[in-house]
Amino acid sequence: MTEHLTKAIMAGMVLGIFVGYLVNQGVLAGVMETEHWTRSFQMLSTIFLNLIKMLVAPLVLATIISGLAHMGDSAAVGRIGFRAIVWFILASFISISLGLVMVNFFQPGVGVDLTAKAQTIGEVKKLDLFEFIEHVFPKNIIAAMGENNVLQILVFALFAGIGLTAIGEKGAPLVRGAEALGDLMLQVTGYVMRFAPFAVFGALAKVVAENGLGILGTYAQLLLEFYLSLGLLWSLLLGIGFLFLGARAFTLVRYVREPVMIAFSTASSEAAMPKLFEQLDRFGVPRRISGLMIPLGYSFNLDGSMMYASFATIFIAQAYGIHLDWGTQILILLTLMVSSKGIAAVPRASLVVIAATLAMFDLPVEGIALVLAIDQFLDMGRTATNVLGNAVATSVITKWEGMLQVPLDPDQGEPEAPTQTPDHGKKGLHLDGEQ
Repeated sequence: MTEHLTKAIMAGMVLGIFVGYLVNQGVLAGVMETEHWTRSFQMLSTIFLNLIKMLVAPLVLATIISGLAHMGDSAAVGRIGFRAIVWFILASFISISLGLVMVNFFQPGVGVDLTAKAQTIGEVKKLDLFEFIEHVFPKNIIAAMGENNVLQILVFALFAGIGLTAIGEKGAPLVRGAEALGDLMLQVTGYVMRFAPFAVFGALAKVVAENGLGILGTYAQLLLEFYLSLGLLWSLLLGIGFLFLGARAFTLVRYVREPVMIAFSTASSEAAMPKLFEQLDRFGVPRRISGLMIPLGYSFNLDGSMMYASFATIFIAQAYGIHLDWGTQILILLTLMVSSKGIAAVPRASLVVIAATLAMFDLPVEGIALVLAIDQFLDMGRTATNVLGNAVATSVITKWEGMLQVPLDPDQGEPEAPTQTPDHGKKGLHLDGEQ
């Protein structure tokens, strides 16, 4: 099933670009107007993303609660969390630094035509560290789930999971309920994923129908240099993973290729989350580890977005002929390191961070218009990188904890429900499947 779905997604990408081009050129104008075509395309991707978002909150909640309840050792939770945060900080530093190095090497902004139409990215919200910290802690878990606020769900689930461990047998029915809910969400994920090729088709057809293939030619240099930089970042991430995982670091790519492709084609990390859990389970990562790492990573480990933030900020400065010395660029790096940690669940979060950083350093915020036209294509690459970075981080922490299990075949049919041992002690929850 996995192999067939991967091929179907690739076919959807190619067909979406082709049909979108036909609509853009007016070839299909006799059928219905261009606006109706683009609305139809958007409807396909919107339905899929809505269905995926429907799964995220219950899946994260059930996974974390059941995993922590079976961990049996609160010290292990703190240790894993500490190691995860250290990894995330180092990965963010590497990503942002590499973005600065590559944009200075390529200098894609030099000689850019500044005739881009003024476009809006919505309100530029000031990034307030205190407000972010306050926002982490939920006042209503139902509201947090309704908004798919992964960070707030994570906080509640941590309390609930550790609390269930503390009350012992009294909490066993709730633990079994969380396990059943997690299994249900994975089963529903299998159904929803069958619609992914149509969503991919719609997402790319809409972009090409509205902008044409010419937009890729106009920005070809920026796109090429950014994707080359992302390729280098992938090499670094996998290279660091190799130090911990050995040859399995490269095997990991085979296991997560499908969620990475879903993230790339839809430009949505949420769309890839359920499948990422599933494939990391197959790779041998116990759910009690991935259930903590993946939600944390979606908030704090955005490797592709971090590279893009530094790359785009300096690109805009170059386009306006503003020279920034290395001291100022290092200050920008540190600013992005801090501000990027407060963007969980913010739509078009990278653009918001870039706009806030430009304003902080008195750089022209209107320069966002230079990248907004192709933000969809840039977002595809950075989102896929975010998913890969989280897969590597989760696998490394699992190996570090000595819990990495024997992998299942990533191309076998639909995954079976995770099998759990009746042992609720320190050995924890044993899963023969997804992360």
